Amino acid sequence: MSARILLVLLPLAAACAALPAQASDAHADSKPAPVAAPARKPQPEADAMDKLRERLAEKLGATKTAPGNPNVVRVTARPGAEPAPAERAAEKAAERSAHAAAPAPRAARPAPSAHAAHGGHWDYEGPGGPERWGALKPEFAKCATGTRQSPIDIREGVRVQLEPVQFSYQPSAFRVLDNGHTIQVNVAPGNGIEVMGRRFELQQFHFHRPSEERIDGRQFDMVAHLVHKDLDGRLAVVAVLLERGSAHPIVQSVWNNLPLEKGDEVGARGTLDLARLLPPEPQRQYFTYMGSLTTPPCSEGVLWMVMKQPVPISPEQIGIFARLYPMNARPVQSAAGRLIKESE
Repeated sequence: MSARILLVLLPLAAACAALPAQASDAHADSKPAPVAAPARKPQPEADAMDKLRERLAEKLGATKTAPGNPNVVRVTARPGAEPAPAERAAEKAAERSAHAAAPAPRAARPAPSAHAAHGGHWDYEGPGGPERWGALKPEFAKCATGTRQSPIDIREGVRVQLEPVQFSYQPSAFRVLDNGHTIQVNVAPGNGIEVMGRRFELQQFHFHRPSEERIDGRQFDMVAHLVHKDLDGRLAVVAVLLERGSAHPIVQSVWNNLPLEKGDEVGARGTLDLARLLPPEPQRQYFTYMGSLTTPPCSEGVLWMVMKQPVPISPEQIGIFARLYPMNARPVQSAAGRLIKESE
C-alpha cells in the first residue's frame, strides 16, 4: 500500500474507534448532563426584608436583630416611646400593687394646739380640764371670758323676803343617761317651777361630786342640779346639796337603772316622785343669783336657786357614783361683786 493511502486511512480508523466508546457512555448514564448555574448577580446593599425589619424596629422601638440571627427582631424599650395599651395596663396594675404594698408617707405633723390635740373634748382634769375649757372651741369662750360664771362660793348673801319657789313636781316616767360627764336623768313632761312670775319646765337633773357650790367655804359630798327652761329659752337651775347620811330613795331608784356603758340611756320601769328629792316643805329656803352653766359652753344668764338645807345620801350611794365619776366639779368662780339674795 502506498504511503499516500496509509496516511488517509489512519485518521479514519482513529475516528471509527472513538464512535463505540461515546455510544457506550451515553447508554450507561441516562441522566442529562448537569446544566451549569448561571452567573450570580451582585446583591443590592439592603434587600426588601432588611428594609422591612428596619422599619418595624423603628415603630416598635426595637433593636434591629438578635445577635447571630438576622431574621429575629428583638423588642426593647425606647426612651419616649408610647407604650402599647396592653403594656400601659400592665404598668398601671404594677403601680397599684406597689402603692398598696408600700407604707403611706407620713404627713407633716401640725403644731400642737388644744383644739387639734383634744378635738374640743372637755374634762375635769388634764389637758381638757376647766382651766382650758375656754380655749378648746370658740363656742366655749365664755368659760374663760365670762363675768357671771358658776359655781361660786356663796358668801354675804343679802337676807330678804324671797318668794317661795313653787314646785309642781309629780311622779313621772324617767330615763337614765350616762353622758360621759355625769349621770343625767331625763324626765317626762309636766314638771316645773314658778318663780319671779315665770314658769320653767323641768328638762333633766344630774349629779356632781363633790358639790360645785360652796356656802361660806363649805363644800358638800354631792349636789343634784335640776335644770328648767321657760318658753323664751331662759334657764333656771335648782341645786339640791347632798351630804353623807341615810340612803336617799330617789337616788337609789336612779342608781338601780344605771346604764352599763357611757353614752347609753336606760328607760326605767316605774316612776320618780321628784318632790321627794327636795328638802322637806318647811325647809326650802334658798340663795339666788345670776350665773352660768357650770359645763361648756358656760352660757350666762342662768337663774340659780341653791337650797340652803342639804338632804341625806348614804356613803354607799356616794361610793357608787364615785366609781363612775370620782370628781366632776368645776372649781368655784369669782363672784365678781354680783348680788346674792338669801331667804330669811
